[in-house]
Amino acid sequence: MDTYGWLSVLPPLLAIFLAIKTKHVYISLIIGIWLGWTIIHSWNPLSGLTQAISALISVFKDEDNTRVILFSAMIGAIITFTQYSGGMKGFVNWVVGKGLVRTRKRAGLLVWFLGIIIFIESSICVLISGAIARPIFDRLKISREKLSYILDSTSAPKCILLPLNAWGALIIGLLAKQGVENPVRYLVASIPFNFYAILALLLVLIVVLTEKNIGPMKKAEHRVRVENKLLRDGAEPLMSTEVVSMEAKEGVPLRAVNMILPVATMVIMMPVVLLITGEGNLMEGSGSVSVLWSVIAGLFVGAVAYRAQGLMKMREITDIFMKGVGGLIPVASLMILAFAIGDTCDTLGTGPFVANAIKSTLAPGIIPAVVFLVSCFIAFSTGTSWGTFAIMIPIAVPMIQIIGLHPGLVIAAVLSGGVFGDHCSPISDTTIISSMASAADHIDHVRTQLPYAFMAAAVALLLFLIFGFVL
Repeated sequence: MDTYGWLSVLPPLLAIFLAIKTKHVYISLIIGIWLGWTIIHSWNPLSGLTQAISALISVFKDEDNTRVILFSAMIGAIITFTQYSGGMKGFVNWVVGKGLVRTRKRAGLLVWFLGIIIFIESSICVLISGAIARPIFDRLKISREKLSYILDSTSAPKCILLPLNAWGALIIGLLAKQGVENPVRYLVASIPFNFYAILALLLVLIVVLTEKNIGPMKKAEHRVRVENKLLRDGAEPLMSTEVVSMEAKEGVPLRAVNMILPVATMVIMMPVVLLITGEGNLMEGSGSVSVLWSVIAGLFVGAVAYRAQGLMKMREITDIFMKGVGGLIPVASLMILAFAIGDTCDTLGTGPFVANAIKSTLAPGIIPAVVFLVSCFIAFSTGTSWGTFAIMIPIAVPMIQIIGLHPGLVIAAVLSGGVFGDHCSPISDTTIISSMASAADHIDHVRTQLPYAFMAAAVALLLFLIFGFVL
């Protein structure tokens, strides 16, 4: 692939810098997309603008992108359904009444545990855990930033360590394309060395158990506990207040089952649709098709249940559905921008440029550590772990075969770096969905979790250095 050299890294870096600096993530992404296409069109700003608009429209040419955007908007209807029906309040009352979650520590453990056991798909995990935990966290005065951090830290890291999902299917497919005879063995061999994913999960558990906070997270927790503010002044949560704080319909019984039923349907339907789309093979199923049909099934079951109980009329069901979808237009818009800047980086050749810039200058012992760093940079800059895997695995596998490196360690370095970017890049879809599921300001979520992500990445880098010379 042709690249634009060092210019190819400017658009994603500028978008990320502006987003963190100005906290205007939409404008920052638009500027990054415009700069990318301006570079491609020989620095003609008008051509760059027209092509940037075309890039936004072209996002919908990819069926997977369209399904993810639809799913992200429709999940708002699940949230409004469960609130208006009295299901969410009933579930919270049940959990608190049973004494299952009475402390901040137990609330954090609940989210961590849910994050581990729902390993079929990262977005489903985040959204289900967020819907269940957000009202509990609000009641116990835990910041939305803390919730989004726990959600984000147990999504992508867990999916890569328990790869009986679309993540595993993608990696196996990429390895097979490189002529690896037993790609499953390569993937399994990488799991013990996937240091970043393991450390991210352990670190969030330590934070939950010790209740120790650092940096911006410490300020966020102080704001909630002392100032009684769930969000900072001026924050713009990725979910409309109409969705987050919708009251239960007056007079309806507060039944936990009215939340559990649609959510459980989503969870059950995910592997079912993966099996169907994979023609009996769970790991070859379509993740985007599965998440979309899962949320549709959850909405359908919820609507039927509420109508059968006499809780809502058809007009109410339609109105609540539209309010939920409308409340998540911001996250759908952010998804479009994130996909568009990813496509822009692909056209610029950002990933191949960064990877090839260092490939030919490595000593064998430091290759795993450098592969990890390059994968981190690509994933953070482009906001996509899967794109990083697609770029780096074709580079890593030949190095394994030619130099004689430990396959599990090098593949783990690629996967760890990709997960790092997916975990904390402000333009990653998982990071965006974590902000949305917790109803947090997106940039506040990124700022508060970055210190923890960098901490885990630093230790992972050290381990890749050590094992690079030991194995």
